[in-house]
Amino acid sequence: MTTELAASSKLMARAEAVAALAKEYGAEAERSGQLAPVVVDALRDAGIFSMVVPAQIGGGEADLATMLGVIETISKGDGAAGWCAMIAATTATAAATLPREGAEEIFGDPRLAAGGVVNPPGHARRVEGGYVVTGKWGFGSGAGHSSWMLGGCIVHGAEGPEMVADNIPNFRLMFFPRDEIRVLDTWHVSGLRGTGSNDWEVRDLFVPERRSAALRGHSPWVTGTLYQFPMFGLLAVAVAAVALGIGRAAIEELREVAITKTPGGSRRTLAERAAAQSGIAEAEALVRSSRAFLMETVNDIWTRLEGGARLSIDDRTLMRLSATTAAMNCARAVDICYNLGGATSIYEKSVLQRQFRDIHTLTQHVMVGQPTLEVAGRIFLGQATDTSMF
Repeated sequence: MTTELAASSKLMARAEAVAALAKEYGAEAERSGQLAPVVVDALRDAGIFSMVVPAQIGGGEADLATMLGVIETISKGDGAAGWCAMIAATTATAAATLPREGAEEIFGDPRLAAGGVVNPPGHARRVEGGYVVTGKWGFGSGAGHSSWMLGGCIVHGAEGPEMVADNIPNFRLMFFPRDEIRVLDTWHVSGLRGTGSNDWEVRDLFVPERRSAALRGHSPWVTGTLYQFPMFGLLAVAVAAVALGIGRAAIEELREVAITKTPGGSRRTLAERAAAQSGIAEAEALVRSSRAFLMETVNDIWTRLEGGARLSIDDRTLMRLSATTAAMNCARAVDICYNLGGATSIYEKSVLQRQFRDIHTLTQHVMVGQPTLEVAGRIFLGQATDTSMF
């Protein structure tokens, strides 16, 4: 076994242990609106928060397939825990585009997590040595346990937004220490409650240049294959990995219910009924085929990048399409399981009701939304298309 395979196997084994713990504390996370401290500590100890941080600054620098497998595994235990692991991982890939000094400051401690939002509602004014930033961002997943938060910003000069190549505004990622942001109590939602994805803001906060990175047009200082993938594409497939975990967990939960439950008015268990048999088969096909499409796409691109190829628009399109397909199909699979569970599914003690709410919260994420299909279709048909979010 190669060193890389051994490291991947160990990480996956640790993820399985975290998943079991996250499942045990899933209901508590939902009630409190954040992950239980014991689950956060397990994520830290397992190296999940630093699994894709560059090895040159002490991180795991796992390959993309391993990263997705870890997120999927933890999400099988609890969707909120998997989501927080996903946010920490995708945020950590920004270490490769930060100045190395800033990357070491923010990601040098493997136990610390970073979260944040790439969206650019922030306003950054250039000053000597860095920027002064004011902004408010939504969906601050994991802010309760993160040491750093990232916010996307448009850089403004004296005459308005600075422009870069192709007359695109200068879009930069800014990192803020957690104790310098203000978290707002806004996360009152239907699903993924344990992620604590509240709004948050900063006002007139100085950000030194070393804590700022360009989203586009800047080569990473690390040469690893992972850091050649676009941030939006990475985020999309990582969101899809959470969906795959929730979908798999719902199937397993239905199987347990079906074996023991005898629906009212029936002499047969749910498992003996044709509707359950065909339904679970359909759910299984939806999750497995979605996973196959996603992993085939990721692994094929990874192999070609390792061989010296450059990422093409077709590659980016397939990444986004496979991610959106996985999210939609897993939502369909969870719906099947929830409906087959009957009245059992509606009680708080049933995990199916939380999986139903979690997956339908996930599908509202912009990275896996319906417009992705429209953009992909335009590209496949050779139509002029804005691919800036691909």
